[in-house]
Amino acid sequence: MTSTHESPNVVADAAEAQGLSRPPLLMLRPLEAFLDAHDLGSGPVEAEPIGDGHSNVTYLLRRGGESWVLRRPPRPPLPPSAHDVLREYRVLRACAGTPVRVAEPLAACDDLSVIGAPFYVMGYVPGVVMTTALPPGYDVTTDAERVVDELVSALAEIHALDWRAAGLEDYAPSPETYIERQLSRFSRLWDHNKTREIEAVDRVTRWLDRARPVSDGPTLVHGDFRLGNSVFSADPPARLMAVLDWELSTIGDPLSDVGYLTATYAVEGDHRDPLVRLGPVTAQPGFPDRDGVIERYARASGRDVGDLLWYEALALWKAAIFLEGSYGRLLNGTSDDPFFAQLEAGVPELAARAWELAQRAGAAR
Repeated sequence: MTSTHESPNVVADAAEAQGLSRPPLLMLRPLEAFLDAHDLGSGPVEAEPIGDGHSNVTYLLRRGGESWVLRRPPRPPLPPSAHDVLREYRVLRACAGTPVRVAEPLAACDDLSVIGAPFYVMGYVPGVVMTTALPPGYDVTTDAERVVDELVSALAEIHALDWRAAGLEDYAPSPETYIERQLSRFSRLWDHNKTREIEAVDRVTRWLDRARPVSDGPTLVHGDFRLGNSVFSADPPARLMAVLDWELSTIGDPLSDVGYLTATYAVEGDHRDPLVRLGPVTAQPGFPDRDGVIERYARASGRDVGDLLWYEALALWKAAIFLEGSYGRLLNGTSDDPFFAQLEAGVPELAARAWELAQRAGAAR
């Protein structure tokens, strides 16, 4: 029997969740009934957490010899409009059957009585997620560059999607005002998330508004596009199988994705802020530098990338604001994720790096 002093993440049912200090993340018996109703296997479910677990929560489900992946939000309290997994499920459905590389969306649930939160289930994509090293068998002289080629190709495919034909006409309000909406939304989110005053965040906020470029035509935007959010083939040659974590997707300026990718792309001797630490593999020999990534995207998409420093600063500013909310969850006891402990210093580091980019962009004009 579970003690009232314990807070397991996975319990059998609502009765077992009674008296816990924190709500569980999964309740297996109601989940099995949901899977039954959608013809997803039979028998008991085994659940194993996968991924870095710093935002939406991801579980690998095994049942009767089959495997799927479940996504749900973290425990409350949550920032306004954040962690909307059902919106994430919608974009997966829109991309399924197109060149955009996604896992197969299978079922979604908005009934909180099932596991205590909205969730969805998608197909399991076998492969590897690269963070610290190339997979065994990959050749650093050929596969490192191929990894980046695949990554950039997948991003160009996202931006080339006919999002209107895919049923995403109303996925975001006024796509042409994406930049204005991002600046407004994240400024409000900073007021909600902040646990302390960070002067660099305020400086960058003012600069981004003052220096914002003219946006390109709107496309589907992933919002968190980086190497660590993609599944590659386990064996060479390197092949990107699926892009993960669509929580922040919207319709907007495609260069925001490119700025985030390059701002979080580790190179030798680079900063070691929290985002770069998520994927240090690209700092190893054989990988192109940031300019190489940018050149590949420009060729693949045909877009002008001249204002990319502004978009890199935007990416770091948004990350600082978003991760300050994660740091707040650590402080208020709703998360014990050890990554969040790094954010006491990490969020100010991100804001300082964003301000450095802003100054570089100003000098380049």
